[in-house]
Amino acid sequence: MSLTFFNTHTLAGRLEMIWAHGTFLAERGRRGYHIELYDMGGFFAEVWTNPETNFIGLIRGLASKRALEPYTNKIDILDMMCW
Repeated sequence: MSLTFFNTHTLAGRLEMIWAHGTFLAERGRRGYHIELYDMGGFFAEVWTNPETNFIGLIRGLASKRALEPYTNKIDILDMMCW
């Protein structure tokens, strides 16, 4: 799956793709939102949820590795290794 294909779908469609193909990596908070990061194979995706209403306000695909900087202290690379 490509980032372009992912981004052409509705919010609900992107969420279904994350459930079917995504691997949860980390979570963080920002501006009152709970944000989860998923590995989608060729790109990453974030799901922004309002914890007070449980409403998903944004799902976005990330092509830039720089967008991963807020997660660098939350991801344990050893957990991702197959021993």
